[in-house]
Amino acid sequence: MHKGVFAAKKKDGAVYYRASITYKKKHISLGGFPSEELAAFAYNEANRLIITPALTIHSHYDESPLPFEKWVILLNYRDNGIYFSTPIYARSTFFYYYLSPSYVLKFDIDDLFYYSFHKIMQRGGHLFVADYGMQVNILSRYGIRSFAVAGKDYFFRNGDDTDFRHENLQIINRYQGVSEVTHHGKKKYRARINVPGYFIIGHYASEIDAAIAYNKAIDFLKKNGVRKNYTPNYIDGLSPAVYAEIYSHLKISEKIKKYRPKSS
Repeated sequence: MHKGVFAAKKKDGAVYYRASITYKKKHISLGGFPSEELAAFAYNEANRLIITPALTIHSHYDESPLPFEKWVILLNYRDNGIYFSTPIYARSTFFYYYLSPSYVLKFDIDDLFYYSFHKIMQRGGHLFVADYGMQVNILSRYGIRSFAVAGKDYFFRNGDDTDFRHENLQIINRYQGVSEVTHHGKKKYRARINVPGYFIIGHYASEIDAAIAYNKAIDFLKKNGVRKNYTPNYIDGLSPAVYAEIYSHLKISEKIKKYRPKSS
């Protein structure tokens, strides 16, 4: 048996070969392969990557026995001395997350711990992580609603939609049903809700007031017999007492208060 290669069996009894390498006292799995020769090739490739400083992420080639993800992981460990199980390459103040050789995301170093334990996946043009058995859109980590529209509800300041560093994200509409508008010549936050058909709840001085007004409108509609499943806004960092104080003083449209579904 070649160095770094050992035989294993699948549940159906079929034999395959696993490759692994030990580097800086860490045992690193390189994956499973259908033949001993291919597993040995992967081991030799990993060893070559570790001992050859001239090899970089851009040196990866399609015929390599090492998956691109493993290539990134090994290079980061070689160059930065810290092992991640996800395809991260760290820099001093930010890091790259490689979804493919040509699709690279950038994050603040503050997010390093999170993404070192949460693998990013793509589905329908959206980016998700698995968190407690659920697929969570990564936008939600930055206070952006999963159904928010780029360019309308948020935008990337430098025009790079792969750059998720906090300084590059400008959130315009953080809450459901809330948008920034000019009302009577002043900057206001409009709250509106689909009942069906959009109803204006009101115009408010702050984004939080508008978000709470949206929640208050939901409560009135449900009380009046509307069965639509609305998602209320969660206001982070606001105590229950402060929330209740704002809620009680907010005025909302009389049309919302008096609305009754046609079936009732």
